[in-house]
Amino acid sequence: MNIDLVYLWVDGSDKKWINKKKRFVDKKINMIGRFKDNGELMYSLRSVEKHIPWIRKIFIITDNQIPAFLVKNHPKIEIVYHSQIMPKNILPTFNTSLMEYFVYKIPNLSEHFLFANDDTFVQADLEPSFFFKQGIPLMRMIHNPLIKYKFKLKKALKININTYRLAIKNAYTLFEKTHNIFYPITPHHNIDACLRSDYKVVVEDVFKKEIESMHLNRFRNKTDIHRILINYYALANKSGILKYVTRKESCRIRVHNIDYQRYIDKYNPKLFCLNDTEHANDDHRTEVEPFLRKMFPNKTSFEK
Repeated sequence: MNIDLVYLWVDGSDKKWINKKKRFVDKKINMIGRFKDNGELMYSLRSVEKHIPWIRKIFIITDNQIPAFLVKNHPKIEIVYHSQIMPKNILPTFNTSLMEYFVYKIPNLSEHFLFANDDTFVQADLEPSFFFKQGIPLMRMIHNPLIKYKFKLKKALKININTYRLAIKNAYTLFEKTHNIFYPITPHHNIDACLRSDYKVVVEDVFKKEIESMHLNRFRNKTDIHRILINYYALANKSGILKYVTRKESCRIRVHNIDYQRYIDKYNPKLFCLNDTEHANDDHRTEVEPFLRKMFPNKTSFEK
């Protein structure tokens, strides 16, 4: 069984990219954390080469950018531009919720693949069976039985709900409406196991109209639909196995909580994520690279 790895990556400091974004951005929105490159990708790749070297190929989806540290023409890594997998009429887009629905269009992507952002890391030697059981993805999720109640409570108290959480709400509302099934789960912010065929049928058939309604959302929008919709479909059709995740398996560490090592020492997670959000500032972000350098000091074959 071939297993590939797909990343989404952006260099938010690239002047050409910044000028492109300025043509569309709403300056009232704090989006620095979504686009800031803290050097994570190089260390994520170090963690992959060290702990899951059996990955067949690594695809990095970018907006006409190439990480400066990468070896050119490395046989195991391929850069994929947005224009190769997304319709021209919706580009440029800065909305990861939308981008994620197009990963299955990567040429030569294997049926079984892992999907990651550049802020996710592997901290233990893992076998393919950690991600797939007899070819079926293990879908690690956070058990969240009160998710509906929490949304209703926040709405009643007029507490702002960010676009990421609204996208999850839109996904479970849509799936419950169309399939009469509700899963009390939320994403675990880490590396996910996927089937290319599930993506294809959801995007091109089952929820084609609903996903197309997102196409012109250049930035995250309250009408977005989170890709957990694909997990719902897979679970309902027995092409996914639900596994409630613990912090010992997958630990989300927020960048503004700068004592990162405390979380590693406490949970010793197999996977961890350094999640940059609107709560982080540039002082917090300066802590990221030194921590990752200490965690993954050895240079890989991917680096110049």
